[in-house]
Order: sequence, then C-alpha cells, then structure tokens
Amino acid sequence: MNDRTEISSSSIGVLLLLAVIWGSSFILIKKSLIGFDPFEVAALRISISSIAFLPILIVKWSDIPWNKWLLFLLVGMTGSGIPAFMFPLGQTEISSSIAGILNSTTPIFTFMVGILLFRSKFVFLKFAGILLGLVGTSLLILYGADGNIGGKPIYALFMLIGTLCYGTNINVVKTYFQNIKPTLLSAVSFALIGPPAIIYLIYRGTIFSILNNQIPVSSTGSVVLLAILGTVISTVLFFKLVQKTNPVFASSVSYIIPIVATLLGFIDGESIGVSHFMGMGLILLGVYLIKKGR
Repeated sequence: MNDRTEISSSSIGVLLLLAVIWGSSFILIKKSLIGFDPFEVAALRISISSIAFLPILIVKWSDIPWNKWLLFLLVGMTGSGIPAFMFPLGQTEISSSIAGILNSTTPIFTFMVGILLFRSKFVFLKFAGILLGLVGTSLLILYGADGNIGGKPIYALFMLIGTLCYGTNINVVKTYFQNIKPTLLSAVSFALIGPPAIIYLIYRGTIFSILNNQIPVSSTGSVVLLAILGTVISTVLFFKLVQKTNPVFASSVSYIIPIVATLLGFIDGESIGVSHFMGMGLILLGVYLIKKGR
C-alpha cells in the first residue's frame, strides 16, 4: 500500500474538525447515558446512522459494487459495529483516564496492521510521531484526571479490541475503497450493520420506551445529535481523509481529541497546568512528524 501522499492544508483542517466533533461527543454521550444504558446508546447510534444514510443507498443502488459486500461489511463492523459496543463495555470497569489512553493506541494499531497485513513501509518518522503522540496524550489524561485510576485491567482488552478494529478499518478503506465516494461507502457499510442494531433495540424495548415518552427528551435528543454529528457526518469526513492522505495521519486524530477535551474543560472552569501544555506540544509535534513521514 502506497503511503506517499501529499498532505494538504485542507486535510489538516478536516483532521482538526473531526477532533472537535469527536472531542465534543463526550458531553452528548454523558447526557445520553442518563436515559439509556451504554449498549442502547451504541445501538441507537448505529441505527440512526443507517437510517440517515438510507436515501443515499436507494438513489445510488445501481452504482454500488455489490461484489465487494464482504469488504463493505468489514468496514462497517470494524469502523462502528464492534467498537460501538466494545468501548462502553470496557468503561464499565476501567477509569475514563485509562480509556482515553487506550483509545490513543489507534495510530499504533493502524501502523502495525498496515505493515503486517497491507504491505505498508516502515517509516521511522511516523513511528516516532506515534510514540510522541501517545506520550503527549498520556500526559494530558493522567495529569487531568482526578487521580483515581482504579478498575479491572482485564476490561482494557475490550478497549484494545475497539482500537484494533479502528486500525484495521482505516487500512481496509485506504486499500480497497480508494475510488468509492465516502458517502456511498458509509451508506452501504451502515446498511449492512444497521438491521441487527435495530432488531436489538426492538428486542430490548428501547424503541417502545422512546415512543411512549419513558425516556428523557434530553437523552433522546443527545443520542440523535451524537449519531448525526459524531457518526454520520464524521464518518464521511473521516473516510474522505483516509482516501486523501494516509492511514496513520488520519488515525492521529485520536491524539488531538484530548486537546479539544482539555480546552473545553478549561472553558468550563477547569484548570490547565504546565503538564497540559507539555502534552499538547508533544501531540502537535507527533502529528507533524506523522505528516512528514510520507
């Protein structure tokens, strides 16, 4: 797989926009969890997203290369299907600080999966950038946490399964769907994983609870907004970013998300110390090295 792709200023802009969207999603998730359990939130995100993409699927049906349906399913499962359930399950027993650090392993898995399975070249600058980004993210999260790490370490495996899926997803999109429009790729992949999520919600009675006004309106509104912004729009932008740049650069968005979260916390009245600025600096330097390591 060829990673020698010029990274433009517009690509950097998309990366930052994605970081803002995903960095802000935590507030929506928090409000969603008031009325739903973690698995319902995940299933609702997938279901709403698949319904939102349905018009594109219908209009572009004849343009879809259905002979690649297994690859489309792989994109859907690794990009949203599996991680959407792994992350809530992991966070039931480990702290948010550890969860944040584990989420930042996405570029590492992207790099490793690319080399082992997709014939990507080992580029030292990318590797150095990944390590710097991981150290910077760890500083931000550990020094921004309340000091209560706690939890059951075994549950971290669920988080790692999620980030491994992300790393695989990015490489699959770059290798097999370089010439497919991101909107069409998203529509087909969500169409394949959406029905099971909808069936799950019906089985749990979640849909009926919403229709019978048994769920707070704020929670329902939050999960809808989370699906539209944090899944539908961001998925299209992310697939486009992967196609235009390279897998490791695109996955480095997971390093910038903690910066957004920290700045939002500062706006909300939380303090920022020297360690936070050191972490931000290391993250930005890491992204720069990943950008240069073509």
